[in-house]
Amino acid sequence: MNNQSQETADRLLNRIGVSTCSFTTVKAVKRTLEEEGTCTLSLREPMWNLETGKTYLITQADSSLFAFTIGRDFVPEQAAEPEQMLRMAAAHTDHPCLYIKSNPEIDTKGYGKLNVEVYGGAILNTWLDRALSVAGKVVIKSDHVFEPEVRILDMKRPLFTIPNLAIHLNREVNKGIELNRQTDLEPLAFVDGTEVEKDFFLSLIAKELRVSVSEILDYELYLYNCDAGDVLGIQEDMISAPRLDNITSVEACLQGLLKQQRPKGMNLIALFDNEEIGSRTKQGADSELLYRILKKIYRSLGVEEETSETAIVNGFALSLDVAHGFHPNKPEKSDPTNANPLGKGVVIKRSSAQNYVTDSEAVATAMMIFENEGIPYQKFASRSDVSQGGTLGSLASKYLPMKMVDMGVPLLAMHSARELMAVADQVALEQFVTAFFNQG
Repeated sequence: MNNQSQETADRLLNRIGVSTCSFTTVKAVKRTLEEEGTCTLSLREPMWNLETGKTYLITQADSSLFAFTIGRDFVPEQAAEPEQMLRMAAAHTDHPCLYIKSNPEIDTKGYGKLNVEVYGGAILNTWLDRALSVAGKVVIKSDHVFEPEVRILDMKRPLFTIPNLAIHLNREVNKGIELNRQTDLEPLAFVDGTEVEKDFFLSLIAKELRVSVSEILDYELYLYNCDAGDVLGIQEDMISAPRLDNITSVEACLQGLLKQQRPKGMNLIALFDNEEIGSRTKQGADSELLYRILKKIYRSLGVEEETSETAIVNGFALSLDVAHGFHPNKPEKSDPTNANPLGKGVVIKRSSAQNYVTDSEAVATAMMIFENEGIPYQKFASRSDVSQGGTLGSLASKYLPMKMVDMGVPLLAMHSARELMAVADQVALEQFVTAFFNQG
C-alpha cells in the first residue's frame, strides 16, 4: 500500500470510529470543519452576514449538516454565470441499525434485554453475536419549556449483544432462518438481574450524562456495531468495517470541501439524515430544506431573486452513495456488461426508472473530469430482473432541478453490520470530489 492509500484508509477508519450514528457523524464533521476555521450559522437567523473567501456550516436537527465556501472573487450580480456555478456534493449520515424504543427494559427470568426496532434495510443475521454500543441524542429538562437541553451521546464501549441460538437447538439454521424482528433481535444487557434497577437502561444513560433519571425526557438512541474497522488482504488493499455505507461518501464530501480552492462561485456539501428510511423528514433530502438554505445564502449575499433561481437551475450536484460491487461468489447477481468489481474505480450509477438521478449529459461532464484527472471510474446498471435500490439524488432533484449524477464506491456486503470495499476506490472518490469542486 502506498502512502496516499495508507493515509486515506487510516483517515476513513478514524472517521468511521467517531461516526456511530447520524448525530455523532454530524458532531464529528462539524468539529473537523470548525478546527479549519469554518463559521457556524443558525437557521433561526433572518439573514446571515456572509463574507467572500470564507466557509460556513449549518446543522438541522443535530443529524444533518450543510457546509459551503464562497469564492473570494464571488460577484453577486454574476451568481448565475457559468464561472460562478453552484456545485454541490450530497451524502447521507445514517445507516441501517437497531433503534431503541421507549420504555425499552425487558426482564426475562433475570436476563436484562432491550426492546428495539429495525432502522432501515439491515441484514439482520449479521447483527447477531456482535458487541453493540449506544449512540444518539438525549433530551433533558431545562428552564425553558420550548428549548429542552440536547446532549449527543456515544457510549463508545461494548454493552449489548444478540446471541444466536445454538445449532443443537436449531438444526435447520444453515438452511436459512428468518428472524422475527420483535422477539429474535432483543439485545442482551446482563444475565444476573438480582441487583439491577428496573429502569436499568435509563439509569445507564443518566449515569453517563451525569443527570438523574427524572431529568431525561426523551431520546433518539441507536445500537451500533462497535467493531473497529480493518485494512485487510495479502496486499492490504481492502477495508472491512461497519458503516462504509455511507461514511465513505461523507468523508469524500468533507475532503473535497476542505481541499477546494476555487476563487469564484460556491461549493456546498449536504449531509442528510434519514436516507435509509426514505428521506421524508425535515432533515432529509425529500424536503425543501436545502432549497431554502440556498435561497437564504444567495439572499444574504445580496443576489437578486431572479438571479438566485437561475443560479440554482444552472448548478451541478453529485449524489454520493455506495454502489453494489461484483461479488465473486455470486457472479450471476451482477449485470452481464456492468459488473463493477472492487478496486476498479468510482461507480457512476444509471437507471432508466430514475432510481438514480443521473442523465447522459451529467454523466458526460463527470466522465470528462474523471478522464482529464486520470481518475478510474466505471458504470453501474442493475440486472433487469431484480429490483433496484435508490439514493437521495432523485428525491432532492424534485426541489433542485439542476444537473445531477449518482456515484459512489462499490461495496460487498452492503447493509451488513460489517461491509467490504477497496482502498483504491476511496482514494479515487475523494480525488474526484476535489477535482469537481476545483474545476475552472
